[in-house]
Amino acid sequence: MAIGDIIVGLDIGTSKVSAIVGEVNNFNQIEIISSTKCKCKGIQKGKIVDEDEISLSIVKAIQDAEEEANLKIHSAYVTVPGKYITIVQNSIIKEAKDKYAGISVKDVSASIMQIKDIEIPEGKAIIDIVTESFILDNGEEVQDPVGCLSSNFTIQAQIILVDKEYLKKMTAIFKKSGIELDGMVPTTLAERNLILDRNELNDKIMLLDIGAGNIEIGVFEGSKFIYTNTIPLGGDTIRKDIELVLGISEEEADKLKRQYGLALKSFIDNDHDIYLSTSQGENKKIKSSELIEIIEARIEEMFSLINRDIINAGIKPRINNVILTGQGITNINKSDVAGKIALNIPVKISTGRLVSTIKPSFRTSYALVRYVSSKPFSKSVASTIDVTSDENIFKTALEKIKEFFYS
Repeated sequence: MAIGDIIVGLDIGTSKVSAIVGEVNNFNQIEIISSTKCKCKGIQKGKIVDEDEISLSIVKAIQDAEEEANLKIHSAYVTVPGKYITIVQNSIIKEAKDKYAGISVKDVSASIMQIKDIEIPEGKAIIDIVTESFILDNGEEVQDPVGCLSSNFTIQAQIILVDKEYLKKMTAIFKKSGIELDGMVPTTLAERNLILDRNELNDKIMLLDIGAGNIEIGVFEGSKFIYTNTIPLGGDTIRKDIELVLGISEEEADKLKRQYGLALKSFIDNDHDIYLSTSQGENKKIKSSELIEIIEARIEEMFSLINRDIINAGIKPRINNVILTGQGITNINKSDVAGKIALNIPVKISTGRLVSTIKPSFRTSYALVRYVSSKPFSKSVASTIDVTSDENIFKTALEKIKEFFYS
């Protein structure tokens, strides 16, 4: 990335589209110049159900971002749910062109282009290459081999594939919205560097992002991305349970969930009465324990499904710790305790250094922009924009073909 590059990131969730426009400042950090969101119901249970709804929401979020940032946006990156992702581990040995001059940037770029030459399963397409490490001829492992004196090096990386059908649909949605698709990033891969703290980045971690309608699972062994998936449950599922069981309005159910959010009935201090203002039945009064029972049952099911998923994938023994994030769960007290009981793995709410500095609604889209900006060895990652400054100085839009892996 270069100072002044502007990157646009979109996160399309079950309840909203959020957009972040970030600019690389003089310290090579992302400075937010616009953050917007728009309600969206075009995705349900992780599936695209209304392309027009999503397109209109993108248009609204982008238009608001353009107005706020004083620019014209022509392209953006977007997150992709784990259920559409396949991860292929690969490694190759690459000879250095001149072992006496040290490994060059060209050597590294050539190795990255070579490592993507795999047999791609039918119905899949490459969207990213995640470099894990480089091993020199003396066995030393480095993150950046450029300049190292070595006759050859081994590159280890993950090839990220997406379902072609989902890619086609998202490309069509972006076209309807009048913007180009820069690239796609799995949600938990984008979030890793934002959500995890320094120690967790080197650990064997399962990252759980529980949103309004989906649970995004991402499993990492240090910098190695080994698994991702999506489970179609979330915070809205809990709210709907409360609404249905108690026979009350959506608004009151949501209010009760936020006010009495507790994952385990055993932690109730005072089992007091709750009066229901929109109840459709005769019972206008319940005990708080009755409400907590509803929440507890659904959270137990969530973690049970997560547990089954990682067991079926054969990766549970490889997980040391679990980190929780997402608006669907983090405001429910003792959800980490409930997770530990169900998974039999230590669970904690995310304490990543930057998490508290970003509003929850924009964490994933901001994480996406940060991920894209920090991609090593890439030529250019900036989104395509026109910028008009206060002095009406026009900056020519970037003209290049985007590929979400290195080129």
